[in-house]
Amino acid sequence: MTEVTVSSTKKSHALMAPPHGSSGDPVRGWRVAAILATLLLVSTMSQVDRMLPFILAEAIKAELLLSDTQVGLINGIAFALCYALLSLPLARAADRGSPARVLALCILGWSAMTALGGLATSFLFLALTRFGVAFGEAGANPAGHAIIARKLGPKSRGLAIGLFAMGTPLGTMLGFAAGGAVSDMLGWRVTLIGAGVIGVPIMLMALVVVGATPPHILPNETRSSFWRTSLFLLSSPGFRWVFIVAILGSFAAAPFYAFTAPFLMRSHGLSTSEAGLAFGLLQGLTGVAGMLLGGRLFDAAVGMGARRMLRQPGIAFLIASASMSAALFVPVSWLSILLLVPSMFAFAFMMPWGFGAAHLLAGRGNEAMATSLVMIGSGLLGPAFGPLLVGVLSDAATAMKFENGIALGLLTVPVASLLTGLALFVGDRRVVSALRRY
Repeated sequence: MTEVTVSSTKKSHALMAPPHGSSGDPVRGWRVAAILATLLLVSTMSQVDRMLPFILAEAIKAELLLSDTQVGLINGIAFALCYALLSLPLARAADRGSPARVLALCILGWSAMTALGGLATSFLFLALTRFGVAFGEAGANPAGHAIIARKLGPKSRGLAIGLFAMGTPLGTMLGFAAGGAVSDMLGWRVTLIGAGVIGVPIMLMALVVVGATPPHILPNETRSSFWRTSLFLLSSPGFRWVFIVAILGSFAAAPFYAFTAPFLMRSHGLSTSEAGLAFGLLQGLTGVAGMLLGGRLFDAAVGMGARRMLRQPGIAFLIASASMSAALFVPVSWLSILLLVPSMFAFAFMMPWGFGAAHLLAGRGNEAMATSLVMIGSGLLGPAFGPLLVGVLSDAATAMKFENGIALGLLTVPVASLLTGLALFVGDRRVVSALRRY
């Protein structure tokens, strides 16, 4: 491994190996279940607040007179830039300080901004609230993973990460289904305000249940800035390929979630609540299955000596690429929805593998930083430019009188899924080689 930011071999290996000192013994019994249940609730609500503008996009677009390009900007760059800029310092604060406190502040931040989004009267106001939501959510996953690393034992980390990550499909299901239904009854503004208010009791619950989380005690030579630690981790070929996979996967996932509901409404005539229920329910069920199966299989791979680290999610993405291509052009609504399922599964299935491999490569005491870097890979370029690209292509195709312009724009999803699958196969060899070295 090429050393780029640490001045001696001793220091470089210290970053990858478990640090000296202790952060406390792992919790046991009912507290494990209580902490995981609380983190699942936090993750679910985080995803609800992130997904609501997707299912509410058509209503917001009509009232605020927005174009598809502007919708892509709000759900893309406005969110992704702030998310990426704040993720690393918040992750460093979680690694070196109290991840429970970082998590509580993040919940309060994104909840307040979600509620303010319900008061938006312009494109700029709404975009600024999405910056605020991104500020809060930037630290949620790194802080949650730091809590898992300190409070729980290492033998079931993949499953714990999978359970925490289950909030993504569950939140998507709740956001799309409940968000669509509430929007049809009470309007998109009430939907956003109500979702923001719910965050306050969740924040208090997180503080009480997780409890005190003492910082890791690290030797002086490994106390480096988050920039130096980040550059060191990215110097590892294995970690670098995990980062590349995260970038490519986000170009598939971000536009998939931003524009699939509008696609179902425009191409198949579904209402907001119908699209939200169909898409949200399938995403929830498929996502939960993907997270749990992915976590269990990742733990099994580690137990067998990590001979395969990324190949299984690679197969899932190749299947998803083919099914998504067909989903965009079949004329029957139920068949189109059914063909979306492999993509939902692939996005969920990869998360325990990606985060779990990143944690192993980073070493103990750097889990939140590893999570943050993977999140930057998945949360910057893809969410910033993926929905925007689909919006621009959709507007251009519609202007040229194509009947199914949004489907043409969404062709970026199967292309990105194919590239992600291929990258996972290449990255598999690099990750296994790096883990054997350390």
